[in-house]
Amino acid sequence: MTFADVRSCSIRFAFFASTVVLTLGITTAGQAQTGASTSKDPRIGALIETLGKTKTPSSAAISPDGMTVAWAVRARGGSQIHLTDVVNPDPAKEKIVGTGSGATSCGSSEPNWSPDGQWLAFVSDCTAATENHGQDQVFVWSKTTGESKQLTHLAGNIDSLAWSPDGKAIGFLFVENATRSAGALAAMKPWAGVIGEDGVEIQRVGVVDVASGSFSQVTPAKLHAYEFGWSPDSKHLVFVAANPPGENNWWVAQLYTEDIAGGEPKSILDTTKISGSLHDLQVAVPRWSPDGTQIAFIGGLMSDQGSTGGDVYLIPAAGGEAKDVTPGRAASVAFIGWIGPKVIGIAEHLGGSSHLAALDLGTGKDLPQASATFPESIGAGGPVMSVSVSNVHTVALIRSSFETAPEVWAGPLDGMKQITHLNDGIEPAWGKTENIEWTNDGFKVQGWLLYPAGWTPSDGGPGKKYPLLVSVHGGPSSAVTPRWPGVGYGGVPFSALGYFVFMPNPRGSYGQGEKFTQANIKDFGYGDLRDILAGMDVLEKRFPIDKDREGLTGWSYGGFMTMFGVTQTTRFKAAVAGAGISDWESYYGENSIDQWMVPFFGKTVYDDPAVYAKSSAIEYIKKVKTPTLVVVGDRDGECPAPQSFEFWHALRAEGVKTQLVIYPNEGHGFRDAGHRRDVLERALNWFETEMPGK
Repeated sequence: MTFADVRSCSIRFAFFASTVVLTLGITTAGQAQTGASTSKDPRIGALIETLGKTKTPSSAAISPDGMTVAWAVRARGGSQIHLTDVVNPDPAKEKIVGTGSGATSCGSSEPNWSPDGQWLAFVSDCTAATENHGQDQVFVWSKTTGESKQLTHLAGNIDSLAWSPDGKAIGFLFVENATRSAGALAAMKPWAGVIGEDGVEIQRVGVVDVASGSFSQVTPAKLHAYEFGWSPDSKHLVFVAANPPGENNWWVAQLYTEDIAGGEPKSILDTTKISGSLHDLQVAVPRWSPDGTQIAFIGGLMSDQGSTGGDVYLIPAAGGEAKDVTPGRAASVAFIGWIGPKVIGIAEHLGGSSHLAALDLGTGKDLPQASATFPESIGAGGPVMSVSVSNVHTVALIRSSFETAPEVWAGPLDGMKQITHLNDGIEPAWGKTENIEWTNDGFKVQGWLLYPAGWTPSDGGPGKKYPLLVSVHGGPSSAVTPRWPGVGYGGVPFSALGYFVFMPNPRGSYGQGEKFTQANIKDFGYGDLRDILAGMDVLEKRFPIDKDREGLTGWSYGGFMTMFGVTQTTRFKAAVAGAGISDWESYYGENSIDQWMVPFFGKTVYDDPAVYAKSSAIEYIKKVKTPTLVVVGDRDGECPAPQSFEFWHALRAEGVKTQLVIYPNEGHGFRDAGHRRDVLERALNWFETEMPGK
């Protein structure tokens, strides 16, 4: 079984897009990869080159007997699936799963074992020449013959493969004739036609019969499905879905069941119509119990689909009252899977670490023999913090930290082995890590501190001071967990240039339980900023930090915190705001995901504009003194480019040093490798220029 493994413009976008072409001092498309991003410090180029050498496995799945791990990694020209023995993980004896098509410059990923371990399902665009090049299809590889066969011949987006318990079918999420990836992170379609009506793409659950290859879309076209799970008799599905458009309505999605043989879906939970702790909150990761009587899921305040955190709930499969079985848990559950008739496996944010546990529903307590904490990021591909579990309760997962590059590990929790050695010889160019804890406003708060590369308490002699960069995570319902950085924007690379890097998990974050996650409702930018500043006070007392060289940065909600933070304090001498939000009132009518805002602000902007204005940076713009670089993608639906334009325009009008860089054809999560590198280079150069060493 599979322990089944950024957020956050009164100007019309048409006007904004044409304005970019005019000479308003905005750096745009061609410029974003040319002279303006040239590194002023040779260390920056060397650092980015090092980051680019990392090989990152994308998924891992352990066979039901616990003997073999299937894992995928990007190779030259595509991605490959490898099979490695758990007992003797010898790279020389690994097998590579192919499709037999002879295709090159293509890739295979998402390995998923059948319940009996005789077949491995996966997706691949390594198809015959007669197929549509670049289109993923579902394949199965036979353990007996060592050969693969193609099951589907579809046109569209395929994701999240899951075998039926009887091994006769494979379900997956499918968007027919998709023009973009489903979800809000991908670049939105260019504005054209009847907005909200033309070209709406709907994700449904499709099922393919393994023996015949026959395919059908099970869930109805009127519902956009986000996640699903099989019933133990293989006759029903449980799924999370909402009316389209899908990128906007996950925050009001309901829990449904449906007979795969036909019939209308049945809503078994609508959080807008119940009272109690789950009222108006989000649901995710539904999993049917082994006896078919109950469905477990995660419920809580979540700001992004796919970034899951909350409590574990149980609801009768026929519908009824949902019960919180982890009330008051001082952690945020991110992933679940049944590992026994009355035991649920849990992967959760605990502080800033990852924790695995097994919850005994009979006692309501964790089993002591099935617990492990990792000060690092874990996952098996797919949902956040997913873990693959065998029938003998061994696991496979991908581990990554600030100190160690990502690798696949497998085995029992108390004796896992490193299965891959993709990054042997790659050492971090940045400094060591320390977990930092402090209290503020009655809350216990946690964060991570990276030391400057090579720093020791006696480094530099008496009186030497170091710059500090504060990097705020997105969300706000998320958490910083140590992970190896890629070539993209983040705080870690600054440590290699001699900075202390502080990555806090202030109120609103995962890791301390639902009360902590919900502590910034109707209070964006205030309590969380106080938590961050209090953490900085702790650091300044313990470490040789130069108070004249403190910078602030973040992406998404972290971009908002950067924009808002520089209006509330002059403590920061330079800032970089990535895909931020400057005006919550105008933002409400511009973004593609307005449903997320009501749980956090209490009401719509039309019913309570004051609560939105209170947290808007633009309301306090005349207080800003901090030089600020602003970057964003031109097709960002989560934090639309006009929000960055509005902030940049205001700073320029007020005489504050600023620059706006807009990246073409990018959504909230940048895809183009050149753009990701350019953002990092620009930010590194901005801080080095605005906070020069003495």
